[in-house]
Amino acid sequence: MSKNNTLFVRPEIVVEPNRNAVAEVQRPLSAFEAIYRISWIRKTAILLVLALVWEVYGRWLDNSLLFPSFSETLHAFMSGISSGVLLQRAAVSLETLLIGYGLGILLAGLLTTLAISSRIGNDFLETLTSMFNPLPAIALLPLALIWFGLGTGSIIFVLVHSVLWAVALNTHAGFRSVSNTLRMVGQNYGLKRFSLVRSVLIPAAFPSILTGLKIGWAFAWRTLIAAELVFGVSSGAGGLGWYIFENRNQLETANVFSGLFFVIMIGLFVENMIFAQIEKRTIRRWGMQH
Repeated sequence: MSKNNTLFVRPEIVVEPNRNAVAEVQRPLSAFEAIYRISWIRKTAILLVLALVWEVYGRWLDNSLLFPSFSETLHAFMSGISSGVLLQRAAVSLETLLIGYGLGILLAGLLTTLAISSRIGNDFLETLTSMFNPLPAIALLPLALIWFGLGTGSIIFVLVHSVLWAVALNTHAGFRSVSNTLRMVGQNYGLKRFSLVRSVLIPAAFPSILTGLKIGWAFAWRTLIAAELVFGVSSGAGGLGWYIFENRNQLETANVFSGLFFVIMIGLFVENMIFAQIEKRTIRRWGMQH
């Protein structure tokens, strides 16, 4: 054969698998990786680092009147707990907070149900939120004083305002994000208005609803402390805001920080225990979030 007609044959290479080797389907986690996967350990580590930074900065500044260290704040906090003063003030604040928070959620539920049931209700909610949501709750304090006097009623009024619009906006946005397919399925089962909202829309929109509840809770705390700082003692008993205000006037900065520290501790407890359990039993259980 000529050079141009030469045939080149490629040798075949066959690699036999090693049947004695054991494949590693899943590598076992190391001790660090196993610990790192636990959420509460990660969050605790973050809190410890923040406390350490607080302590170092307080000791470096060396001015307890301006910025007490974490250990001084913790000592003041434990003293307030043991004497019962902090617990009493926290009970007053929480009682007022829960009343305002509950009323705000109730009104938000009524408004969003009305908005999702009719066009005029939707326009009504959008108009009200456009008008009142940008209005800070603290700006309503003078009106609250005129209408309800110096007492718990005034604080509850501004609390409802701070909670209502955040919850209503997020709930309404969640309802509007529900697919038309789910709505039609509910309607095919004969569900209308309140039954449709309760059985179809609320479960589908619950991630947005829960976000609104969290934001409303945070807004309620901010408004409550600010209102107590302005109103002072309401109905013969002061809350945490009044405790902070009193100690500020007496230049007891460590006690001021301990009052703020108690507010932070309550916030962490509500977020990581109450809201986390609600999320676990609803959103994660329904497969709506990883």
